[in-house]
Amino acid sequence: MQPSAGVRPSAPAPTPVQRHAAPSSQPPEQAHSATLIGSVQRAMRLLESVAQHEHGAPAKQLARETGLALPTAYHLLRTLVHEGYLRRDKGLFFLGEAAERLSSSGAEQKRRSTVVDALAHWRDLIGVPVYYAQYRDGEIEVLCVSDSPGNPAVEEWADFRETGHAHAIGQCLLAQLDDESRRDHLDRYPVQSITPYTVRDGHSLLRRLERTARMGPVIERQEYALGTVCAAIPITVGNTAATMAISLPAHQADRLVVATQQLQEEIGRLMGSLAISISI
Repeated sequence: MQPSAGVRPSAPAPTPVQRHAAPSSQPPEQAHSATLIGSVQRAMRLLESVAQHEHGAPAKQLARETGLALPTAYHLLRTLVHEGYLRRDKGLFFLGEAAERLSSSGAEQKRRSTVVDALAHWRDLIGVPVYYAQYRDGEIEVLCVSDSPGNPAVEEWADFRETGHAHAIGQCLLAQLDDESRRDHLDRYPVQSITPYTVRDGHSLLRRLERTARMGPVIERQEYALGTVCAAIPITVGNTAATMAISLPAHQADRLVVATQQLQEEIGRLMGSLAISISI
């Protein structure tokens, strides 16, 4: 039977599920996403608020400062404590180990970024590969190298840690140590000739290191790698022995002294910010 003109067919009766479904102006996925984002935002506000209270703060104060309802604040605080981002002691909330690790990691990355950016700037300005190294826990560690296809870094064909006597980086770091630490290093990593120009024995190396000027550059010509000359500039901050170094092909050896002086000047300009970053 056809409906009368002007009369629209009635819609099917709603099912029980349809009758009880709550109306929503958002698709379920969007509504769920918004809820999750809001929870994260509220949790972050609580973390920021706790961080401002060195001696801790109670939940009521944190809820007031963040504009959260107390039940919501309690729920988020308990979750953050469970995950290790906060800790609770005698009713007060403090930053937990997980939050402190995040802070420490962020600061370390910032310090490292300062050094990386400086090396890249000097690499382009002077036109040489630039190296940054430290003496840490009895070992020579090259922490950062900045080079380019036109000015490649020296290939580590013999372990830098074991051949510190042969390259400018190692000699510069060893020169900054006390006599006992130097001898301990050479006992663990004895002098060995790796090119015809390498220092011949430990006594000769120690005499050379003793004659090295306190903050003067160390020059090395083909002692580590044939066809390469290097220079390293000492950087001492507190108890940290560090160095910035450059390398050049042997046929450009006449550039080494000028390039080293230029690097020294550049380090002097940035030493204030670098000193904070030496501990990466």
